[in-house]
Amino acid sequence: MPTAALLATHGYQVAGIDVKADAVNTINEGKIHIVEPDLDAFVRGAVASGGLKAFTEPQPADVYIICVPTPFHRGEGIPQPNIDYVLAATRSIAPLLKKDDLVILESTSPVGTTELVADTLASERHCKEHVQVAYCPERVLPGKILKELVENDRIVGGLTPNATKMVAEFYRTFVRGEVLETNARTAEMCKLTENSFRDVNIAFANELSMICANENIDVWELIKLANRHPRVNILQPGAGVGGHCIAVDPWFIVARAPEQARIIRTAREVNNHKTEWALDQIRQRVAEIKHEGPRIACLGLAFKPDIDDLRESPAVFITQALITEGFDVVAVEPNVPDPGFCKSGTLEEAVAEADLVVVLVRHKQFVAARERIRESRPVDLCGLLS
Repeated sequence: MPTAALLATHGYQVAGIDVKADAVNTINEGKIHIVEPDLDAFVRGAVASGGLKAFTEPQPADVYIICVPTPFHRGEGIPQPNIDYVLAATRSIAPLLKKDDLVILESTSPVGTTELVADTLASERHCKEHVQVAYCPERVLPGKILKELVENDRIVGGLTPNATKMVAEFYRTFVRGEVLETNARTAEMCKLTENSFRDVNIAFANELSMICANENIDVWELIKLANRHPRVNILQPGAGVGGHCIAVDPWFIVARAPEQARIIRTAREVNNHKTEWALDQIRQRVAEIKHEGPRIACLGLAFKPDIDDLRESPAVFITQALITEGFDVVAVEPNVPDPGFCKSGTLEEAVAEADLVVVLVRHKQFVAARERIRESRPVDLCGLLS
């Protein structure tokens, strides 16, 4: 939706397609259904100008951008990429394509997915050579999407030199950052590499936090001191790693190269284990409560501060696990007033009434109430009080 609204403000006629009728209706009213700074004004202006309209079925166009989820199949062993949504979206636009239309895959995908898109179009239309297919991953941070869509460099890679040229020219019409040209496979691997790099570095911080807990060392103070070294920049530990990118994308590399991707796999395992470790810390504190039926307040459900995205969130995993174990749990998530799977309440109620407060996400509302939260002697899993 941010990409659609941005394109509409740059003079394009944009058709936004979603399978959810509620989302389509909300957008057509000039409103938004997600939390993202300044996006409401962008969408309101784009819809009011007639530049953006939303539909539940694909519409004829010259440029098609596929930006659907790419989760993984859970099970025993290495999680495997699930590109069913990409291929379904590809098949849905196939009847509409004409000669030299540009099809761009933005979804974070395993290496070779752009080729599968082209092969799917060929099997559906029998004219693969007439459609230009390319890959351009999004590289934005939730909470700063509109700024980063314009200012960040973009990597574009087509299946042919002509496709690369066309997709680069398209992004240069609205991106102020540099648009860097390569081939589709390199562009796909670049996105996976960026998120795996982040995952590995977060794993170091999370592993360090568990070691420091054993040694009775404040890990946040330790990191501040270590980062005073001119060539050290340790990231901040948390309750794990969530989101639709960093918690998922490294598995795409591991699934394709299990023998070689040893550090990447270990980092994923460390970050997943950190969530289980955090849950154990909560259980230990609950065991110290002397009366039956203690109430636990979980502060934050989103996978990172100041957004409403719950995908792969370690905070959600922890909260659901506590509920499953029979505890009386109330969640405080300022960006998702009604999570649906648990009771929700206000920060004031939670701090006043809970027997144990668990800080899972460093939302700005919690930062503002830091001293009040400190008085409750919480389990701080995100460094709010450091």
